[in-house]
Amino acid sequence: MVVAATGFFDGVHRGHRAVLDKICALATSQGDTSAVITLWPHPRTVLQQDAAKFRLLNSIEEKISLLKNYGIEEVHTLPFDKEFASQTTEEYFRNYLIEKFNVRTLVIGYDHRVGKDTNQTQEEMMEIARTLGITPVRVNEYMESESGLVISSTKIREMLQLGDIESANSLLGYRYGLEGVVVEGMKIGRGIGFPTANMRLYEPLKVLPSDGVYAVWIESSGKVYRGITNIGKRPTVGINNERTIETHILNFDEDIYGLSIKIEFVAKMRDEVAFSSLEELKSQLYKDRENSYLYLHEKKIRMR
Repeated sequence: MVVAATGFFDGVHRGHRAVLDKICALATSQGDTSAVITLWPHPRTVLQQDAAKFRLLNSIEEKISLLKNYGIEEVHTLPFDKEFASQTTEEYFRNYLIEKFNVRTLVIGYDHRVGKDTNQTQEEMMEIARTLGITPVRVNEYMESESGLVISSTKIREMLQLGDIESANSLLGYRYGLEGVVVEGMKIGRGIGFPTANMRLYEPLKVLPSDGVYAVWIESSGKVYRGITNIGKRPTVGINNERTIETHILNFDEDIYGLSIKIEFVAKMRDEVAFSSLEELKSQLYKDRENSYLYLHEKKIRMR
């Protein structure tokens, strides 16, 4: 038999972990299997008018990895489309939780509901589960201990888009990261002594932190480096440029075009600025490089 939760779990943040803790504890005590039944893509990208603007905290691969690293034995991903969304709560519970995944106990977050029954209360949803032979277990909301803030994926997205990396990382419980392939850029950085790895994201819907310069840890080919990442439109070298993600790796001079690179954000050091010349930009980049090294060294933080 299976103890499970169902939902999107974007970010697999500290608020989700109250649910995950309960799943693991119940599965252990009952001799059952722990599972999460999640969806892809996000319902908002399918059903809502703001789909083009909506961004994610995790790729599907990141989400599965985080859930399994936390101790969840099985992660099942269901394809979400308008036909799937047309199911009632009872249909979803019967067709998937019972017949497909053999769920005996359903752990439910404080505000979680499923099915097209939008006017249904959570207690009514739990009663449907009981009628079908599933035991529902509700978990109370999880608040950040210092601020009293209820942790949510929406709040974390907002923090990232404001550049408040340290607060976002605190609510996530890990450092926010991006992963992609290194592609060729304009090579302006190399010309002034600051070569950069330009990243094309594997998951283009990932949230990008606000434009600016960040202290980051970088992983490439199994090795970890300190560095600085600039997100923005490079206003010093032109106008109406595309937004790019450019990372300067400290003490590194290798050709990594076409290879994977992962960055983890530690702190925002400054906003993106339009400098009057490349020399002025170069002078600032020296300061950024030194500040990033000192920050990462003094914090004694390494990549997880």
